[in-house]
Amino acid sequence: MNEKINYEQLNGLDLAYYGDAVYEVYIRRHLLAKGITKPAKLQRESKKYVSAKAHAALYALIEAEGIYTETEQKYFKRGRNANSHTKAKNTDVVTYRISTGFEAVFGYLGASDQTERFEELISWIYKQVESGRTVNHGTTK
Repeated sequence: MNEKINYEQLNGLDLAYYGDAVYEVYIRRHLLAKGITKPAKLQRESKKYVSAKAHAALYALIEAEGIYTETEQKYFKRGRNANSHTKAKNTDVVTYRISTGFEAVFGYLGASDQTERFEELISWIYKQVESGRTVNHGTTK
């Protein structure tokens, strides 16, 4: 794909819009590669990665471990602080804003063609979810 996105000019919501899409493609591919093929199970498992609560739990771990670079943290804040005119579904405003920031980081990484870093973070996320580390942060029972 030769189309370049001027990510530096995008607002936080635009970055989150793009980040949500590219992140979810990775998660879906991962779940299918694990051999999960039943739609109900795919949906249930994907929630551990793609829900606002999952994003907030993962961000808590990212913050605690200092995973984001300074630039990634800047893009997180751009997404988190963006003025969204949509209401959060099934979650509170704070969790929704953290989720938007989380997605904005993936939007930034995807739009700036930082595939290696994107995949490094995705691999780290797989490990956190699959080892149960997000359980303590309210994403799974």
